[in-house]
Amino acid sequence: MKMKLAKYITLFLILNFSALALGVLLMDNGAQSNWYLQLNKAPWTPPGWVFGAAWTFIMICFAAYLGFLAKQSKNFKFILLFAIQWFLNVGWNFAFFNQHYISIGLVLITALTLLVIYMFYKYKSIVKNISILILPYIIWLCIATSLNAYILIYN
Repeated sequence: MKMKLAKYITLFLILNFSALALGVLLMDNGAQSNWYLQLNKAPWTPPGWVFGAAWTFIMICFAAYLGFLAKQSKNFKFILLFAIQWFLNVGWNFAFFNQHYISIGLVLITALTLLVIYMFYKYKSIVKNISILILPYIIWLCIATSLNAYILIYN
């Protein structure tokens, strides 16, 4: 039985923000840690407050995108891709900030970026113009991937 669009969006808001919350818990003080503060970071690294604002906006847009996809899809195969994206997103926080595995972080965030780009192209014909809602996520992941790569190269 199909749910109403608002219920799908609410479900994905809960799932998306739970990923963010879990990621923050696994960051081990993240961007405020001495380890991170002492890294040589890219000149285009945004100020800290931008990350929270960006992720909030991105996860709202992504939840709406997923809600429309769930509402219009004839099957829910995209849930597997969503689950992989969820774990890659959370896993990056743990690998990069908690364990300081910069290389593994780069592999995870690159895989996450490619997966979200794949979702954009794979489901564009189903959600049509709503696909624009996944673009902030793709743009942010490209920036984040470049930041991770810079840290790997210059530290």
